[in-house]
This record gives sequence, structure tokens and C-alpha cells, in this order.
Amino acid sequence: MSVEEHKQEAPNQVACMILTVSDTRTLETDKSGQLMIEMLEREGHSIVTHKIVQDSLTDIQQWIRYADNNDNIEALLLNGGTGITFRDTTYEAVSVMLDKELPGFGELFRYLSYEKDIGPAAMLSRAIAGVRGHMAIFSTPGSSGAVKLAMKELIIPELPHVMREIYKDKNKY
Repeated sequence: MSVEEHKQEAPNQVACMILTVSDTRTLETDKSGQLMIEMLEREGHSIVTHKIVQDSLTDIQQWIRYADNNDNIEALLLNGGTGITFRDTTYEAVSVMLDKELPGFGELFRYLSYEKDIGPAAMLSRAIAGVRGHMAIFSTPGSSGAVKLAMKELIIPELPHVMREIYKDKNKY
């Protein structure tokens, strides 16, 4: 079966949770989280919840477990905390909780960032994606530019297809 045939069998709507990792943002000042919401809703996806969490490995993992245990959440999209400072812990929190990593997501994100005027500084991004149970997880940098790039070029086009593959064995779609 071709990729296009897979996409035709994919769901039209995916239920998502947005998790912004930040020590300074609030729901009112979270431009990147709001951008994720707007872009997902524009494509017909639903937002189950939107939260802000401190950049703390244990706090991030607590919300990943919450999303994984919530049957209403199919995909978790995180933004923020993917840099290389001591305080950035999103990559560490997410990577150990994945059952299957999608290494191509981070690779493609860095490549696109490199091509779109970021240049070699793109190597500093630790964007990551994968699957935990029957939930897709995408983790992007927190800047609005990075979120827009990841959403437009990678997540939005493939999210339904990813969910189709995750649920294939369950015959959900």
C-alpha cells in the first residue's frame, strides 16, 4: 500500500494536548502554544487541553504520563526546553519515555531549520518525536518560528498518517 493510500485511510481529526515547557510563560503569553492550537484547529484537529509546565524533568514526565493515561488524548505536542542549557530538560524527559522514537522528525526539523536561515546553529536543536503506547509525541523548540516550521512542514502533514500507523493493529481507523 502506498503512502497516499495510507493517508486516505487516516483519521480526519486527532485529539491533541499542547504542553509548553517554560519557566516564564503563562497561558496568556504562550505564543507558541497558541500557534500550535490555531494550526491544529485550522486542520480540523481538536485540543483536549493546553498546559504550561516548568522546565523540570519530573514535571514534564508527570504530564507525559497524564496524557498517556488519558484515553481522550491521541497526540501530545510539546514546545520549549529542547536547547542545550543546563535547564533544558525536555529532550531527556521525553526520550526515555518513548516506546519508539521517530529519529527522522528531529533530523528533518534540523535540516529544514538549517535551510531556512538558521544555518549551522540548527544543530543546537534537540527536537524529538516518537510513540508512547498509542499516543504520538512531538517535541519542538519553543520559539514561534520553530513551532511554525515544525507544524507546517512536518507535524500537520503527517499527524493523521502517524495516528493511522499507531492504531493499525487496533483497527481503529
